[in-house]
Amino acid sequence: MALREPAVPRPGGTSATTPGPPSQSVLDVRDLHVRLTRDRRVVHAVRGVSLAVRPGEIVGMVGESGSGKSVLGLATMGLLPRRSRPRVTGTVLVGGTDMVTARDEPRRAVRHKHIGAVFQDPMTSLDPTMTVGSQLAEVTPDRATRLRLLGDVGVPDPASRLRAFPHQLSGGLRQRVMIALAVARRPSLIVADEPTTALDVTVQAQVLDLLLSLRDEVGCGVLFVTHDLGVAAQISDRMVVMHEGRLVEQGAVGDIFDRPEHPYTRRLLRSRIDLDTPRDRPLTRGLPQLEHLDADNRPTSEAPAEAAAAADRAGRAHGAHGRAIGADGVLDAGHAAPADQNLPERWPAPDISDTYAVRLRGVTRTFRSGRLWARDETPALRGVDLDVAQGEAVALVGESGCGKSTLLRIVAGLETATAGRVDVAGSTPQMVFQDAGSSLTPWLTVGDMLGERLTAHLSGTTRAARRVAVEDALRTVGLDPDAAHARGDQLSGGQRQRVAIARAVIVPPRVLLCDEPTSALDVSLAATVLDLLGRLRRELGMSILFVTHDLAAARIVADRVAVMRAGRIVEFGPTEQVCSAPAEEYTRTLLAAIPGPRHRRLPHDTTVPAGDSR
Repeated sequence: MALREPAVPRPGGTSATTPGPPSQSVLDVRDLHVRLTRDRRVVHAVRGVSLAVRPGEIVGMVGESGSGKSVLGLATMGLLPRRSRPRVTGTVLVGGTDMVTARDEPRRAVRHKHIGAVFQDPMTSLDPTMTVGSQLAEVTPDRATRLRLLGDVGVPDPASRLRAFPHQLSGGLRQRVMIALAVARRPSLIVADEPTTALDVTVQAQVLDLLLSLRDEVGCGVLFVTHDLGVAAQISDRMVVMHEGRLVEQGAVGDIFDRPEHPYTRRLLRSRIDLDTPRDRPLTRGLPQLEHLDADNRPTSEAPAEAAAAADRAGRAHGAHGRAIGADGVLDAGHAAPADQNLPERWPAPDISDTYAVRLRGVTRTFRSGRLWARDETPALRGVDLDVAQGEAVALVGESGCGKSTLLRIVAGLETATAGRVDVAGSTPQMVFQDAGSSLTPWLTVGDMLGERLTAHLSGTTRAARRVAVEDALRTVGLDPDAAHARGDQLSGGQRQRVAIARAVIVPPRVLLCDEPTSALDVSLAATVLDLLGRLRRELGMSILFVTHDLAAARIVADRVAVMRAGRIVEFGPTEQVCSAPAEEYTRTLLAAIPGPRHRRLPHDTTVPAGDSR
C-alpha cells in the first residue's frame, strides 16, 4: 500500500504532515474487514482498511464501482444491509463508540448525536409524504432554526420551501435540504456518499462550496465518497484510494495528482478527462490493464483465490455458459475485449458530408399542467434551430431543465414538438440512455434483446444468421460473445452500456442519440465508452447527437458544441472555440464549474441560479 503521511489541516488552509493522536479523530477505522453474502456467495467487500478523519478535515475516498468505498461508508454508520448478512471485524470508533461491536440502540444514539449523512439520491432519503418543514421538525422543533438552516445551505425563500414536498424541488435544492438535515445537530462527522454524482457541474460546484463552508463553520470532519477524482480533489484535504476492498494509497491531494505511487492510482488519473485531455487520440490507448492485488497489495494478474473459487462454483452451477459469470454475479471482466482493441494511435478525420442528418427549424415544446380552466404552461424549448451533418458529432450541453433531453426525445420521435419542423434523414434514430440498466429488458438475455431488433428490421433472417450477427455486434462493442447468455442484472455498469450501444448499432442507424451515457460511470469506464462511440462513429459513418452537462466529455466527442439555456441555444460553434474562447458568460460559468484540484479552480457564484424556479 502506497501510504504517505496524512495531511492534517492547519488554520489558514495549509497542511502539516504529522497526524494527531487517535483520540483527536472524529472517525478512527482500524483493520476493518466486511464480508457480505450475495446469492449464497460471500464477497469480501472491505479488506483490512485503516484510516482516520480529524476535526475540520475532509478526506476524499475515491475508487471505481465495487472497490468497497460505499460499503465502508455504511459500516462507519452501522447501516450495512441485514439482508446481506454482514460479517464485520475490526474497529470503527465514532464518538467513543465502536460501531462494529455496539448494539442497535447505542449505534442509533451515535448516529443521532455525532453523524450526519448525505447520500447520492436525496429522493430515496427524503420522505416523499412529508413536507420539508415536517422533516426538519424531526431534528429541530424550532421554526426559526429550520428557516436558518435552509438559509445557511443556500435555499432561496426558505419559508415557502418549508411547505414544499421533495418532488416539488429541483435536484440541487433537494440535496441542499439533505445537507441541512445532516448538519442540523452540528455533528462531529459527515459521511457524504456520492452526493454530487447526479448533479450538473454548476450545482455540483455549489454543493461542494457549501460543504466546505459548513466544514469551516461547524468544524466537523467529512468522509467524502466519490468515483470522481476531480470532485474529490476540489474538496479534499487528503485523498485515499480504494481498489478491490483495500486502501492502496493515501496522501495530500497534490501528491496524489502529481506523484501517484500505486499503479491503480496512476491508471485512474490517466483515465480522467478534463479540458486539457488530447482530442486527437483514443483515451484508453496504452492504458495499463486493471490488475488484481495480492495479499500485500501488490499488482498481480491472478484474481483473489476466493473469487476464483466462487467463479468456478458459479460456472458449474450455470452450466455450459456459466463461465461468463464472475464471483459477484456479474459478467467476468475478463470476457470483455482489451480497452485498446481496434483503436488507432490517432483518430482519423471523420467523414462529414454536406448533407444533413438532422435539421431542426423553430422547434418549440410547451408542457401544460393543471385543470382545463386554469392551465399552467411551461416552455421547455423556445424556437430551436439546429443542423447536424451526416457523419458529424454535435454535443448539447447545459444544466438540468435547459431542454436538451427534451430536444433529443423530439428528434427520436418520443416527444412531439408543439411547433416547428423536425427532419431526420434515413431510418429511425437509435437512442442510448444514461441508465442502461433500466433500458434493458430484465427477463431477456442480451442475445434475445439484440435478436429482437434484428427480427424487427431484417425479416426472414434465420436463427443461425441472427446468432452470428449478435456475436459480431458484441465483439464490435468489445464484449465476448458469451455475454449473449447473460441478463442485464449480471452485467456491470460499463458492460450494460456496451450492450445498449450494441443494440442500437446492430442495425446501423444514420443517427445515434446519446442522453448522458457516461455521467454515472467510473472514469475508466466513461473513457472506454467515449472511445467506443468515437470508433463506431467512424466505422459506421453515423451522426451523433450527444447530450451531456459535462463540457469536458463534450469536447472529446463532438465536432461542434451547442450550449443550451432555458430552452434556447445560446452558443454554437466548433468544439475548441467554445471550450477555449467562449463568447457567452453562461458558457464561461459552465467551464469554471468543471471540478479539479483546488489550486486549479476558478471562482464561481455559489448561490442558486435565478432560473431554478423550483
